[in-house]
Amino acid sequence: MSGALAFHAGLAAEHCVADLYRDRGCHLLAERWRCAYGEIDLIFQNPQTGGLIFAEVKKSRSSAAAAARVTRAQIRRIHNAALLFVADQPLGQLTEMRFDAALVDMTGVVEIVENAFMDRA
Repeated sequence: MSGALAFHAGLAAEHCVADLYRDRGCHLLAERWRCAYGEIDLIFQNPQTGGLIFAEVKKSRSSAAAAARVTRAQIRRIHNAALLFVADQPLGQLTEMRFDAALVDMTGVVEIVENAFMDRA
């Protein structure tokens, strides 16, 4: 896949994932939030708890292939970026946080794995 095509496919995947979270009642706080540690694809507020959901979107030919593309180094960067993001929140680092992997296959089917990074950090 060419660079431009991959970029636009990734954007389309992020929009599908954002719509799915919104359908679940989540409030989108940021898209492609960037800091010194890198980028967090999507950040939502959880409607049940008020906590934050940091979603990493991965698109590939299958959900399994998409999941395999999430590396330990990337997880560390996302965790560090999330700590910077919550620094501006009222509870700071005491903010409830969840890290999800949103896996999108080549047909556009989205699988959300809640707390996906717990055992891979």
